[in-house]
Amino acid sequence: MALPYRWQWRVEKWKNAVQTFFGGGDQQPRPKICPACGALVGISATRCHECGANLRFSLAALSKKLSGLFGEQETPVTSALLVANILMFGISWVALVNEGGGGGFRILWGMGGETVYRLGASHPFPVFVGHEWWRLVTAMFLHGGLIHIGFNMMSLMQLGPALEELYGSARYLFLYVATGAFGFLVSAWFGNFSLGASGALLGLVGVMLAITTKRGGAYMRDLRSRLVTSVVILFVLGFSGMGIDNYAHFAGLAAGFGLGKLFADRQPMNASERRTAYGLGWLAGIVVIACFALMILHYRDTLPWQR
Repeated sequence: MALPYRWQWRVEKWKNAVQTFFGGGDQQPRPKICPACGALVGISATRCHECGANLRFSLAALSKKLSGLFGEQETPVTSALLVANILMFGISWVALVNEGGGGGFRILWGMGGETVYRLGASHPFPVFVGHEWWRLVTAMFLHGGLIHIGFNMMSLMQLGPALEELYGSARYLFLYVATGAFGFLVSAWFGNFSLGASGALLGLVGVMLAITTKRGGAYMRDLRSRLVTSVVILFVLGFSGMGIDNYAHFAGLAAGFGLGKLFADRQPMNASERRTAYGLGWLAGIVVIACFALMILHYRDTLPWQR
């Protein structure tokens, strides 16, 4: 007596599952999906015909997997930057309390001195004399108080998503890190003790200004006018004795404008552009990780004024 069709189907399914587990079963070749761009590629292909990514390994595919840690969203780098800045602010506050600096109202604006110096704030002596170049990167993830980080993170949420979607996550990360580091380099050259994300944020403003000069139309003219007004107000406040680092701001703005002129204001279009974009993004990411590793390595070093 034959089994019902439903049971025959189940038995066949179980048999195939067992055979597949032990290396047998249905070995029918199937088309592959490019892990970088999601295109359907041939069975025997080793590279994607759409984006040029290596189907065995590529920076693009690895970037996609890492961005998945922040969920399915279009702006994973902006989210990662927000998390990193907030995390470093929390670490700064804990370090301040543990080292006897107290908490209280200092968290609003007064988190400076030894705590942020050890955590990687930018300072001319360690940068140019001690060759601690990593401070040019770590400083952009530190803030002097709740008001400082609150203002900067609101600005990041306003500026970041649009630029990340326009340039792609990889080039956006490079723009953020490069402009921020250049801002602190110029600031340290002029003798400033500095920290904060605002140099990188002004870099993003510079990129947006560059876009408005390359694109026409009433909207772009209006956007350029509003950006210029905001920048002028910020620089005026910088001369008011509020502790604003005009050198880092101006240098970040100039670097962003220059890179904005250099980069095409769109997503990478072909395999060569994608490889360049992902290379720049990974370079920026590795530099950030390496700089924080060096900060941890030097955290307990004797301070210059204690020698």
